[in-house]
Amino acid sequence: MKIISSFNNSVHQQGLSRRRFVQGAASAGALIGLGGAPVSFGAANTQKMKSPDILQGQHFDLHIGHQNVNFTGKQQIATAINGSVPGPILRWKEGEDISLRVHNHLHHDSSIHWHGMILPTGMDGVPGLSFGGIKPGEYFDYAFKVQQNGTYWYHSHSGFQEQTGLYGAIVIEPANPDPVSYDRDYVIQLSDWSDQAPEDIYAKLKKQADYYNYKQRTTVDLWKDIKEKGISRSWAARRMWNDMRMSQSDISDVTGHAYTYLMNGNTPEQGWNGLFKRGEKIRLRFINSAAMTIFDVRIPGLKMTVVAADGQNVEPISVDEFRIGVAETYDVVVSPSDNSAYCVFAQSIDRSGFCRGTLSPNPKWQVEIPKMDHAPLLAHRDMGMAMAGMNHSNHDMSAMEAESDETNAHVNHNMGVNSAHKAGKPAPAGMGSQREIKHVNAEFGPQVDMRTESPMNGVDDPGIGLRDHQQRYGRRVLRYSDLRNLYKTEDRRDPQREIQLHLTGNMARYMWSMDGVPFADASPLKFKYGERLRIVLVNDSMMTHPIHLHGVWSELETGDPLYIPKKHTVLVQPGSKISYLVSADAVGRWAYHCHLLYHMPGMMREVLISEGAV
Repeated sequence: MKIISSFNNSVHQQGLSRRRFVQGAASAGALIGLGGAPVSFGAANTQKMKSPDILQGQHFDLHIGHQNVNFTGKQQIATAINGSVPGPILRWKEGEDISLRVHNHLHHDSSIHWHGMILPTGMDGVPGLSFGGIKPGEYFDYAFKVQQNGTYWYHSHSGFQEQTGLYGAIVIEPANPDPVSYDRDYVIQLSDWSDQAPEDIYAKLKKQADYYNYKQRTTVDLWKDIKEKGISRSWAARRMWNDMRMSQSDISDVTGHAYTYLMNGNTPEQGWNGLFKRGEKIRLRFINSAAMTIFDVRIPGLKMTVVAADGQNVEPISVDEFRIGVAETYDVVVSPSDNSAYCVFAQSIDRSGFCRGTLSPNPKWQVEIPKMDHAPLLAHRDMGMAMAGMNHSNHDMSAMEAESDETNAHVNHNMGVNSAHKAGKPAPAGMGSQREIKHVNAEFGPQVDMRTESPMNGVDDPGIGLRDHQQRYGRRVLRYSDLRNLYKTEDRRDPQREIQLHLTGNMARYMWSMDGVPFADASPLKFKYGERLRIVLVNDSMMTHPIHLHGVWSELETGDPLYIPKKHTVLVQPGSKISYLVSADAVGRWAYHCHLLYHMPGMMREVLISEGAV
């Protein structure tokens, strides 16, 4: 283990101000993202680590109010629960009846949604669908029986309050013996904070969708491409992107130039610390509570065994890295050595910043922070133009051949997967051209600037920026196709019908929708109580969308119908499709939406489950 210098010395040597570094480490791009020396922190950092309170029992009082915070060197006002950001960790037990009185001390309506919880529709906490919201100065009593166990979270479903700090973790102990063996567990809650008001962020995006993208391609990049690929291929690729008015570097709408990334409420400078003793197995409960940020997580020098996804136990699988979409949760078990400290490292999908923590047997030990990986670029496959059956009429072959090594690695991997399936293994649903893609008339209006014609399989895709990590770094990355539920599928009926939904948008105007229809103009999706149906999501955009269906499980079709993993939030990769099965076993009105906060106003539908005819 290498004992390192203090934060203050490191920052002084690298020429970074404290304020600029803490703001998501965005200003350290040349230092970290482009292959410079790792940033280091040490025990000399005097800022006190923050840890949310833990509340246990069956009856809770939660208070929503304003709270002074300082994440960037400047005092700001957050929306907090019981005076903290994140709010307290709620620990429940499966099978118990829970009651929570939530008081609203704000000057406007508020709410709490219990994300991933299976409960009556009136307790779901979505104003306008589940209930009327919590008025200023009033309270609302939530009461329900806990029907599950695992790692979940809660957050506001009112306006942009989630962005300003209204979120917290839920840990539910199983009623029966836990199939996962561990000695201690920690919640690791990831989030993004901005000193800018969320309304101002949204207004800037509406005026200029790439406002926060500071990694636009330049003439320097063009000369680099020409040197590597030649003039003809480089120019063809540039012309293709320019003709479509799209940017290869448009990975995240809001980046580290606006955000400070937090781990359990701690900035990158502070860091979070978790202690362990010799020989202990540690369960880490990762929750992505960010408003807009997808994170890639790794612990250099330490294998992670994934044991649960979205609160549901899965067959253990060993990985070096995993992507966690907004609103997803993953539980991993690690077995650290007692003679080392380890960095828990979560970098944003666009590599504009990170948050971090330390696992250590000694509170005085620290560890170097790894370099961020190179910033990814969108490629041809992210347009929904899979190599097989691709329509080449609009773009010449030289542009297609100019794709990145990452894309080629993914295509080659998929070719291997296809061969395996031809040999008799089950193929994930939605793979290749198994299902016809149908574009409804509404997709041809001003709401939509791109339509996927030949989407690739989204189940086996680890995602942009991760596809070549096995080859490049020797890091095994978790894929949805790796997930198998620990227990057999409960509802094994074939779906009675199929619904295909397209995730649509117009990036130039920052307009988001489903099937080209924004939420304000959309009719509810109607499910019949008790039916089994398949939902096929087709991503007609070049953004990664985490899609959350309230009230019922989304049973991801990964290829093994006997052990289908249950999820409450599903990442849909750019230009890809993915499918899952739903048992409509919860009567009521439910929200169905992209969990990127600034996409949600448009990319949302109501799901109505009733006992009558559909």
